[in-house]
Amino acid sequence: MSLSFDGRVVLVTGAGGGLGREYALAFAARGASVVVNDLGADTKGGGKSSAAADKVVEEIRAKGGKAVANYDSVEDGEKLIQSALDAFGRIDIVVNNAGILRDRSFVRTSDLDWDLIHRVHLRGSFLVSRAAWNHMKNQNFGRIIMTASAAGIYGNFGQANYSAAKLGMLGLANTLAIEGRKYNIHCNTIAPIAGSRLTETVMPPDLVASLKPEYVAPLVLWLCHEQCQENGGLFEVGAGWIGKLRWERSQGRILRQKSKPMTPEGVRDQWKEICDFTNATKPTTIQESLASFVTVLSQVESGEVGANPAAAATSVASDAGINPTMAVGQKLPTSSFSYSHTQCILYALGVGMSTKDPDHLRFLYEGHPDFSCLPTFGVIPSQSSIMDGGLSSVPGLNIDFTRVLHGEQYLELYKPLPTSGELISEATVADVLDKGSGAVILLDVNTYSGKELLCYNQFSVFVVGAGGFGVKRNSDKAKPPLPPPNRAPDAVVIDSTTRDQAALYRLSGDWNPLHIDPSFAAMGGFKKPILHGLCSFGFAGRHVLKQFADNDPSRFKAIKVRFAKPVTPGQSLQTEMWKEGNRIHIQCKVKETGEVVLTGAYVDLHGTSEGSPEKLPQGGGLQSELVFAEIGRRIKDLGSELVKKVNAVFGWEITKDGKKAAQWTIDLKNGSGSLHKGPYTGKADVTITISDEDFMEVVKGNLMPQKAFFSGKLKMRGNIMLSQKLEVILKDYAKL
Repeated sequence: MSLSFDGRVVLVTGAGGGLGREYALAFAARGASVVVNDLGADTKGGGKSSAAADKVVEEIRAKGGKAVANYDSVEDGEKLIQSALDAFGRIDIVVNNAGILRDRSFVRTSDLDWDLIHRVHLRGSFLVSRAAWNHMKNQNFGRIIMTASAAGIYGNFGQANYSAAKLGMLGLANTLAIEGRKYNIHCNTIAPIAGSRLTETVMPPDLVASLKPEYVAPLVLWLCHEQCQENGGLFEVGAGWIGKLRWERSQGRILRQKSKPMTPEGVRDQWKEICDFTNATKPTTIQESLASFVTVLSQVESGEVGANPAAAATSVASDAGINPTMAVGQKLPTSSFSYSHTQCILYALGVGMSTKDPDHLRFLYEGHPDFSCLPTFGVIPSQSSIMDGGLSSVPGLNIDFTRVLHGEQYLELYKPLPTSGELISEATVADVLDKGSGAVILLDVNTYSGKELLCYNQFSVFVVGAGGFGVKRNSDKAKPPLPPPNRAPDAVVIDSTTRDQAALYRLSGDWNPLHIDPSFAAMGGFKKPILHGLCSFGFAGRHVLKQFADNDPSRFKAIKVRFAKPVTPGQSLQTEMWKEGNRIHIQCKVKETGEVVLTGAYVDLHGTSEGSPEKLPQGGGLQSELVFAEIGRRIKDLGSELVKKVNAVFGWEITKDGKKAAQWTIDLKNGSGSLHKGPYTGKADVTITISDEDFMEVVKGNLMPQKAFFSGKLKMRGNIMLSQKLEVILKDYAKL
């Protein structure tokens, strides 16, 4: 699918020629409205002309595109952005490309040479980006490109002024990336190599001619597209090649010991080791950089620096109290949760339901003919795994629980929750991530009623100050947040919380005094007790349920949120919703302040069409029906033996003519095994999709499962290594 910029408004500075012209033409060709800025000055910043910008605008319009010219200096940033607003009503993308050269050896660089370069490159980029910032922030979308240079990254003779300005733009971009992240404003930096009037002064003519601007533009367009989530990156690009740069740091050496002076002779004697990049680290944030210094101070003061100070410098994991190798995969103590209809009603009241709304009675009155439990109640049984101190029992997680914050939450339901019951939750540490300023612990929690899996939760727990232990920052096990579509929401619901909302919600099981005790809240840096994040989560979930699912809990499949800002009880929550098929993207704000409190959030609903799990066609006349019937008989006879050999749950989706025709589940993990036809409420270890015809070829031994997988005939979700056990099920025990 091609990338489109329909509806986007782009400002390209210095767009009268070279790279800027190529960017402007490329954006316009893909539907963007373009402001073509060019002062018309020469390469040294002298003169002024409208001809260059006008020519590019004429090119765009001649091809059916939309463009206007702007002739202002980038030092008049507000005027450039106003041109976009006057012509097209908004500004989405800024490409800071304008530039001049005043090359001199350092000793010959005048004040004017220095100031002009910085005014155009660094100050100009600052002023234009600042003028666009609030517009991007208010619309929750923006993309900014800074143009650095190899001269800024590596230095270059005769370009001290230019090098300093270009590296300054990288520093500016890095900070904008951090400050803009929560507003969906991304800022990236490119260091292009392309033929232009600037590079022709420092490159041979034949090289200038071969390094075409069209080899750079595709990267700029991708970085500016709403699909691209890259933020704070630095890229070298040219000649059809793109590379990403990052900082690297040697392990270094600790040269100081407690009560002993640090000397230049000590630096001299350890110089080789200080500069040794073997096992180099790659810090990506200032917090990661500072973590090493904090560790050094701690070790020096404790007198623990030994004969091998380099090893001590890298032992951040032990000092932080986190050892991912020990922690990941560890199971927390199993927790039980017993409840009646009273807890369901109390939870509904806690997340803002009221008898003022007749639709709410089905969640508030046990005598209602459709009395139900709110789907988001699914977090309550599972959180007891954490609230009961289960994390403290995990090896490798020696953390300060006063510094634990709830970062994100995912809940998936496999069937509507009963209004009373005895539930068991089993929690596992899925992953541990190093975010520099802290650690993230991913907890997977499965909640059962007997042997039936009711729901799955993933808690993302952030431990402030526990980062710097040197493992990965991201995990493929995490359920990622997703940004909303770039359009006005399809529905908005505003709901007031009461002053006692947190006091009421805490009765559902979250007893943290942060939410009721003013003195405890003050210790956490809050003027007043704050609302539970999962209370806002419940508000947003029920807003979607009413707006898009007619308050039918059976339609509710999953919800994901990221907790961004706190809410004070008494404030109003504004839930904005975007419908994209069966996925409802949501964003929750405090109406009074405009601050976004839930981001990257969405609710998945079961459809009401024939494609929904409840109405899956179970077609007859399939060859595979006979095979599964035989498997069922064999499980009755040999189930215990099969469970010992296989120990897994296989889900099968059989297709016919490209459409799903039947669904089976072979449970060879629990008890003596079982075979189930139709939608399965449990969680399969691996789900296999294959056509009826190819399934029979596998059964007959004419097609190996592994070969079917690599040829695309057999598709898997889950633990694909279990494909090795398919022969045990199909070949040995399912012969017709």
